[in-house]
Amino acid sequence: MKPIIQLKNISEINNFVKCKTNHPLISVVDFSKTDEYIEDGTRMSADFYSIMFKNYCANKLRYGRQSLDFQDGSLICIAPKQVLIMDNEIEKRDDMMGWGLFFHPDLLRGTSLGSKMNDYTFFNYETSEALHLSDKEKQILYECIQKIETELHENIDNHSQAILVSNIELLLNYCSRYYSRQFITRKNTNSNTVSQVQTLLKNYFKTELLKEKGLPTVKYLADNVHLSANYLSDLLKKETGMNAQDQIHYYLIEEAKNILLNTHNSISEIAYSLGFEYPQYFSKLFKQKTGHTPLEYRNLN
Repeated sequence: MKPIIQLKNISEINNFVKCKTNHPLISVVDFSKTDEYIEDGTRMSADFYSIMFKNYCANKLRYGRQSLDFQDGSLICIAPKQVLIMDNEIEKRDDMMGWGLFFHPDLLRGTSLGSKMNDYTFFNYETSEALHLSDKEKQILYECIQKIETELHENIDNHSQAILVSNIELLLNYCSRYYSRQFITRKNTNSNTVSQVQTLLKNYFKTELLKEKGLPTVKYLADNVHLSANYLSDLLKKETGMNAQDQIHYYLIEEAKNILLNTHNSISEIAYSLGFEYPQYFSKLFKQKTGHTPLEYRNLN
């Protein structure tokens, strides 16, 4: 296996694609003007955020479980420290368009956006969950990129950071909007995923899995429906109003209610049977979700 090429700063990504560095913490790259041949199987990781759009394929990109060839015009957002694998595949077209926005977390230090980056969960989606854009959406995002690029050709002054960060935030907010739209347009597929998750949880609490593995996790659900944990949580939130962890808690509490009302087991015994290492954690969660302690619920019913 080839060693990972670690890109530590913006200058290194610019050198890699042979572009000029105009700012030490942020760069915009026009992929249609760069030589993108990268050796097959090259593994790369960066210490900065990457947002990339293409409507053509020079390299397939593997990130997570599946590959993305960009040929339909896809946007992918990648958080720092993620490992990408490049598969060399040449495919050109007359209307080639592609851009990349790369920005270091240091650019966001001390800004309101810096404290909100974890809210943009799509930075940790799989490539198979990339954002597919309409022509209008492509144009709006490209206009955001052009504003950033224009600012990068200005002299750096006291206003530079604020202007750059505000335009990045605008771009990310549009991405959030378009992902919300994509969840809606994939409603039939999403409904099937919701059903799968509900079946997984019902079976989990009715079989030996609870005893063998303890409480189900978001990762367990995501792996079984072949999605990333963040994408699954966002999908479930859009469809049901509850994210993946909320779904787990719902089925857990329902199972706890059944055991409380149909057995004489102690609260500690019930907690252990449900996969809790410490009974007090079970009691705390039960009261948080129902407004009553387990014992109060049993006595009231």
